Amino acid sequence: MIVDCHCHAGAGDGLTGPWDTRAPLGRYLRRADAAGVTHTVLFAAFSSDYARANREVARIVAAAPGRFVGFAFVDPVRDRGRVPAMVAEAVQRHGFRGIKVHRHDSRITREVCEVARAWRLPVLYDVMGDVASVRLVAQEYPEVPFVIPHLGSFADDWRAQTAFLDSLARIPNVFTDTSGVRRFDVLLEAVQRAGPRKVLFGSDGPWLHPGLELAKIRALHLPPGQERLITSGNVLRLLRSAARVPRAGRAPGPRPLVPSRDPVTPPAPSSEEDPWLEAGSPRHA
Repeated sequence: MIVDCHCHAGAGDGLTGPWDTRAPLGRYLRRADAAGVTHTVLFAAFSSDYARANREVARIVAAAPGRFVGFAFVDPVRDRGRVPAMVAEAVQRHGFRGIKVHRHDSRITREVCEVARAWRLPVLYDVMGDVASVRLVAQEYPEVPFVIPHLGSFADDWRAQTAFLDSLARIPNVFTDTSGVRRFDVLLEAVQRAGPRKVLFGSDGPWLHPGLELAKIRALHLPPGQERLITSGNVLRLLRSAARVPRAGRAPGPRPLVPSRDPVTPPAPSSEEDPWLEAGSPRHA
């Protein structure tokens, strides 16, 4: 099993670049299959309406639930006040297992962190080089796993990436992914200082090649067990920590998307088996 923890899907509406125009998966899937990637975490391209974009991702996930799992993309400022409802819909109706936030939209807020804590969801938060804020957020919400992609900077900011390593090594609930990291020695130092349990394989697909991104992990020449932690074990551990809630429609009768007693407190986790997290789950639906 090899899990890509970082891939976009669906259409954006910004039309300023690939990142907010369209994220087609056809070429990505062919490359991922050739590289041996078996499962992929999906979230939307940049959008001015993440409620709509998340539903589009949900349709893609529903078409191949053995291959994909979804994260809910939210803009902490533009979606202020409705983040609880958006995440509740994503978890209960669509079976999503995490939250995606990008500093390009706005900084993460307490509302997002508290919803993540309530649902026991990991948060993949691209800080765009603002690595100093990671310590503040992660220490304020120690129950929430924060995955900071690109070692803190997709822009290849060496200063930001090396500064981030201290938080990665010292703070238990801070993780990173390998997508887009060009400075190989910084990636090597991240594994050496923080350990392989703090690093997740990600490609930032469909625009980056999953095979090339996976080759960086192989080039570390880690013992097989440590490599497996990076390529699958760590992300599966974070996903297992998420509240398991049956998708709406499985149980008879209507069920509110948000529990009436508390808009951000999830119901008790389901005891259902989760085929996506089993090593033998199918690659395609």
